[in-house]
Amino acid sequence: MKRILLLIATNFAVMLVLSIVVSVLGLDQWLTAEGIDYYSMLLMSAVFGFGGAFISLLMSKTIAKWSVGAQVIDGSEGTTQYWLVQTVHKLADKAGIGKPEVAIYEGPANAFATGAFKDSALVAVSTGLVEAMSKEEVEAVLGHEISHVANGDMVTLTLVQGVLNTFVFFLSRVVGYVVDKAVFRTERGVGPGFYITMIVCQILFGIAASAIVAWFSRRREFRADAGSAGLLGSPQPMIAALSRLGSLQTGGLPDSVKAFGIDSRSGLANIFATHPPIEQRIAALQAPQ
Repeated sequence: MKRILLLIATNFAVMLVLSIVVSVLGLDQWLTAEGIDYYSMLLMSAVFGFGGAFISLLMSKTIAKWSVGAQVIDGSEGTTQYWLVQTVHKLADKAGIGKPEVAIYEGPANAFATGAFKDSALVAVSTGLVEAMSKEEVEAVLGHEISHVANGDMVTLTLVQGVLNTFVFFLSRVVGYVVDKAVFRTERGVGPGFYITMIVCQILFGIAASAIVAWFSRRREFRADAGSAGLLGSPQPMIAALSRLGSLQTGGLPDSVKAFGIDSRSGLANIFATHPPIEQRIAALQAPQ
């Protein structure tokens, strides 16, 4: 779960900064000087929308390490670390991807994977996960994270985020322009009403977009669970790991990687949850194939 929440949060921050840059450079004034140039505004929105999403993706590994204090290990630190590294690399070979970096961090039971490229990803596990689960259960969780990487889930969600960013960027400015002309009666260019309305709409539309990203994330969780079952040759280890998670207090992850963790418990409404309920995930694994 951690990887997606970090991605969403980073993307939100990048988009806000880009929006400010656009306003400071006067691009909004240029696009609305003689009425809205819809084509140019949509093109600019796509450039900044996808640019913001991919900047967030490229920063994901660095931000993930920093946000949880993850320490990259090579296996020389001890027997547990050696087993973790060897297991991740074995699963990566089975999945047909490059060997990811492996990291461990202090915290309640959780794990996540992140990174812009399949062959240079990061898989991180918490000390709480290693201490609370059997090796078979930990291996199932690692298989789940490796499946996220092999399935290209970070890139898929980044593309979804890019499309949504484009419309958030575009629609917030269209609404801002309409309100500025209809309510504030600005005659030439745009006035304060445009900027106030645009910022408010960008925040509100951004929240709605986050709900859509969370929906896509929930769909990808089922696929990652199935991927773990395939890598281990049986769904039972993943079922056992999920059952164990249901009895543990899992650690909250930063927004940019939250959707790529193993569990996401939140007080927010279900539409913003990046993970399906554990019961549904177990049921999906138990269903006849």
